[in-house]
Amino acid sequence: MTTFAVRPGSSRPLAGTGTLLRFALRRDRVMIPVWIAVNALMVLSMPGTLEGLYGTPAERADLIRQMETNSSLRAMVGPVFGDSLGALTAWRVGVYAGALAAVMSLLIVVRHTRDEEESGRQELVASGMVGRRASLTAALLAAAVANGVLALLVTAGLAGQGATGALALGLGIAAVGMVFATMAAIVAQLTESARLARGLTAAVLSAAFVLRAAGDSATDDGSSVLTRLSPLGWLENLRPYASERWWVLALFAGAVALQGAVAYALAGRRDLGMSFLPTRPGPASGRLGSAGALAWRLQRGGVLGWSIGFFLAGVVYGGMTDGAADLVGDNAGARRIIERMGGQSGLTDAFLASMVGMLGLIAALYIVASVLRLHGEETSGRAEPVLANAVGRVRWAAGHLVIAFGGAALIMLLAGLGLAVGYGRETGPILGACLVQLPAVWVVGGVAALLHGVLPRAALAAWGIAGAVLLIGWVGPALDVPQAVLDVSPFGHLPKLPGGAMHWGPVLVLTGLAVLLVAGGLAGLRRRDMTT
Repeated sequence: MTTFAVRPGSSRPLAGTGTLLRFALRRDRVMIPVWIAVNALMVLSMPGTLEGLYGTPAERADLIRQMETNSSLRAMVGPVFGDSLGALTAWRVGVYAGALAAVMSLLIVVRHTRDEEESGRQELVASGMVGRRASLTAALLAAAVANGVLALLVTAGLAGQGATGALALGLGIAAVGMVFATMAAIVAQLTESARLARGLTAAVLSAAFVLRAAGDSATDDGSSVLTRLSPLGWLENLRPYASERWWVLALFAGAVALQGAVAYALAGRRDLGMSFLPTRPGPASGRLGSAGALAWRLQRGGVLGWSIGFFLAGVVYGGMTDGAADLVGDNAGARRIIERMGGQSGLTDAFLASMVGMLGLIAALYIVASVLRLHGEETSGRAEPVLANAVGRVRWAAGHLVIAFGGAALIMLLAGLGLAVGYGRETGPILGACLVQLPAVWVVGGVAALLHGVLPRAALAAWGIAGAVLLIGWVGPALDVPQAVLDVSPFGHLPKLPGGAMHWGPVLVLTGLAVLLVAGGLAGLRRRDMTT
């Protein structure tokens, strides 16, 4: 069992917290600003977009009537509680902003707790004048700083729509982030793997989204028990810009305090590097007799989780296709945005194409996470004993890259099947549309592979690239940005399917570019020193 030395001053449980906090913020000086910028821009861009879509009281009244009767759309974005631009902004992006804040927070906390222990760096830190709970405190404070800045930007940016509602929305989004930050802190004590800690916390977030969606589809006022069981449902029931319910913030505060207390209690009852749910040792031969088999063993849980999530998302999006066409109706602005995302075909095909494109953008996050598993194996020292045997670097890396690129194809195929199941027709065209997204997804994965192979210390910048692509594809059409900006993303060059014309040129060029990026990454990996 791993132990750590205690030096004078380290008997204070929070000794060194300030230094660790500054170090954490310095390490995340790229990741945190990118997450905050993506989230804040998504929220702050929405009032102008909604004003163009629903500029008159009659259009807003019609929207509210449609949402009251359209359970599938309520499941996606929640109920509407007011007809002001601020209330519509909270309705349209509140849940998604809260979910993004949750993802940012869990990544920060796990990175500066379980990741540090798994890599062995925390043992070196703990041997100095550092308190037993300093690392956990610094991680939670780093998450609090990130969520605080996000809340400040949202509040300041939406103050023109009403300061009180802006404050409620900003605090609600940050509160969701802190609920999942403390949840991640608990899971980091229970598990011995940072990968498992991130996966389990993300699974809780997914369950929270499903509970909220199920509850909102059943009622049009957020009063369902299922909605109230979800922190994302609490954010809805805070009702920014619609007679704010300030008491809901007490639910967030109570959850954060309780989960934080549990995390601190668990942290004080285990040794460094240990966990309450130790990893079960696996076989040393047989199924793990090759580098590819080992890569599959390490990544199969992630592939399974993403596959299930994409299939279910496809079913939901497919089921709401007809309802979305009814909601858009004669609204020229909404039609223009959907057509810009999905092409100039019929409205239903354009909506399906925009949903396919959105799933492709999210698949880019999967492939970055999967490719960067190479970086995690290398920096933690686990790659060294594998490479010490008769396994070359390219062969070791190829195992993970096959899982990453093949897994992207699998989840997009399952997303297409889900869309076809939910929509009930056009199975072939929908599957083809989903598979056409793969070259752009692979380009993003190729960039991650190149960074890991050539500039390993900058490998995590691949998250920033994926975030920028997501921002361009998600927010760009709504902001009516120039086509030249949309073309910066590889997804901007793909044909808009189903409904549009198939153009093989961009597909083949992007596929070739992905191959070149991966080849460059493998060549760099062969020539450089391994990171320790």
